[in-house]
Formats: sequence, C-alpha cells, structure tokens
Amino acid sequence: MVLSTILPIILLVMLGFACVKGGLILPEQIKALSAFVIKIALPAFLLYALSSRNLHEIWHPSYFIAYGGGSLLLFVAAFVLYRQYFQHRLTASAVMAMGASMSNTGFIGTAILTMLIGQHAAIYISLTLIIENLLIVALVLMIAEAGLQQGSLKQVVVSTLKNLLKNPVILSIILGMGCVLLGLKLPNVMDQILAMLGKTASPLALFVIGGSLVGIGLKAVDMQSLILVSFKIVLMPLTIFGLFSVLPNVSQEMLYAGTLLAALPMPIAFGIFGQTYGLNEKALTPLMLSTVLGFGVISGLIALWWA
Repeated sequence: MVLSTILPIILLVMLGFACVKGGLILPEQIKALSAFVIKIALPAFLLYALSSRNLHEIWHPSYFIAYGGGSLLLFVAAFVLYRQYFQHRLTASAVMAMGASMSNTGFIGTAILTMLIGQHAAIYISLTLIIENLLIVALVLMIAEAGLQQGSLKQVVVSTLKNLLKNPVILSIILGMGCVLLGLKLPNVMDQILAMLGKTASPLALFVIGGSLVGIGLKAVDMQSLILVSFKIVLMPLTIFGLFSVLPNVSQEMLYAGTLLAALPMPIAFGIFGQTYGLNEKALTPLMLSTVLGFGVISGLIALWWA
C-alpha cells in the first residue's frame, strides 16, 4: 500500500522538478499551473464532492476542536518562541509561526488523501482548509500587517476578511456547504464539468510541487530551521493525534486523516509569505527541508495505518 500510494506521488513530484530543471517547463508556467490548481481545479473538486453529501457527513465538531485547537496551540507556541527567544520582529514571528502550524493541504494533502480514501477525502480537506484559511492565514495576515503598522486594527481585519472571501477555495466550500444545508443538487452537466476539473487537481498539484522546488536550496540550515521543521512534522501531528484521541465522536478514519494532514510538509504559501516579508532563505530552507522529511513521516503513517 505504501509503495502503490507514495511511489506515484514521488514520481510526479520528480517529473515536475525534472521538467523545470531541464527547461522543458518555465518557472512562469509552473506559477500559471499553480494558479489553475488553487483557483480552478481544487475548488471544483471540493464543490463537486461536498455538494453530494448530507449534513451528517459534513458536520464534525470534534474535527474543528482537535485540528483547529492543535493548529492554534502550535501557532502560539512557535510565535512566542521566535518572538521572545530568537528576537524576531512581530511580522517575522507570525510568518514563522505559520510554518509551524499549517500544512500543504491543498496540494499534497488532496493528492495523498484522495488516493487513500477516495472522494471522502474532500470532507477532511475542506474542514482543514477552513481552519487553515480562517484561522492561521487570517492570524498571520493581521499580525504581519500590524507589525508593519499599515492601517488600524479594524482596517486590517476588514481587509483580511475581504481577501479571504475572494479566495476560490473558500467560496467553493461555502457553496458546497450551502448545497448541503439547503438540500440542493447541482445540475448533471455542472456535476460532470466539476468532476472532470476536480480530477486534474491531484496530479497537477504534485507536478507543481516538484517544479516549485527548483531553485530552493538548503542554504540556511540552522537551529531555527530545524526547530521549525520539528514543530511542523513532529509536534503538530503528535499534538493533533493526542487531541483526536481524547475527544468524543472521533472515528478511526477521522483520526488517521487528521493526523496525516497534520504531518504534511509546510505549504508553498509559507515560502511566498516569507519572501513577501523579507525572510527569504529563513523561510525557503525549512520549507524544502520539511518537504523532504515530511514524505518520510507520511510514508511511515501510511505503512502503519493503511498497509
């Protein structure tokens, strides 16, 4: 099971890397593919999968408590560490805390979990993306902008919420949840279109991951990088596994899926935020390291739970 799941994933990542490294695909084209995945393919996959569910399948308070609570704990712990011990600025501390508490759910998570549990993966991916975008990303944006002193707190909060509501992933989840709550079914033609688009999300996401790794080196491996990677691929899955284990109404599938998503590498967005706020190699190095080591942790979990 491990080989049949992980090998195609690794080969697709390597193909993306080789195509960009060899000049067959340009970095600009990888950015365009990335935009297609995150703005078209992934939202289509989520809307298609969610619109066919009922409320009982979607509503999991324990998931929000465990995954959201665990993510928030890791965010606060990392923020305090980098702010107080490593003496980073407010903005830099927020970005580093993002790396410790947010997974590559949209790209790697979608691909791996879909291969393991099929369309049911969309439920856990949607819930996780809601938590990541409305909790972690919102916190990072508000703290980062506050650190740069750009506008009042009210302006920062309003601007952040507006940006989040323009996110196609969030909009697709809202529409999908609306269909569930109102008992609506999408027309067959739309269902077919969304299904075709959604099937491209996983392979393209992995190809994009590989292409995006070109040029990212391990030039700044230091104690801060190692601590951040440890937070992400060791402490985060352990924390969230522990919370799932003590909460009621947690199925084995939910426990395994939530822990696997928590063990994923840092998101590409972490590297983008790092470059935007002037962290560069301080963000790119742990991103690369977590991607390499994260696949090892994920392989171990798959071998343990799905072999």
